[in-house]
Amino acid sequence: MWGMNSGKRRSRARIDTLVGQRTEVHGDVRFSGGLHVDGTVKGNVVAESGSDAVLTLSEGGCIEGEVRVPTVILDGRVNGDVHAADRVELAAHARVTGNVYYNLIEMAVGAAVNGKLVHRVDGAKPAAVALDKGGGDVDDEPAGPVARANS
Repeated sequence: MWGMNSGKRRSRARIDTLVGQRTEVHGDVRFSGGLHVDGTVKGNVVAESGSDAVLTLSEGGCIEGEVRVPTVILDGRVNGDVHAADRVELAAHARVTGNVYYNLIEMAVGAAVNGKLVHRVDGAKPAAVALDKGGGDVDDEPAGPVARANS
């Protein structure tokens, strides 16, 4: 988007699914390929396991839930944690209220994250966060390749 390899990114950011500006989706979205969100998703956005999926959230777009996609390009609002195994690009209007777990990150002037930026090494799986009975975090640091929440 802002870097020198923008031609490569454009070819990867194909759009297979579009959530339009005046569309509001209630429930989780599971996809592969490219998902472009101009509207609102009230639920988690998750890429199919093993896919090379790309999520693009436009300036007017909003996701209220967790995001788990290999490549995430944000210029809108996310209220929830973002897990990107490959890369996260935060444009100038990006607003994330939650933690961002990433391998590579690119952040433009004006982007805001109200949470932690947590670097993960290549190939590490997103870590789960265990909750205590009161609903608070027991351990908010990544627990390694595999973590399970106790219920």
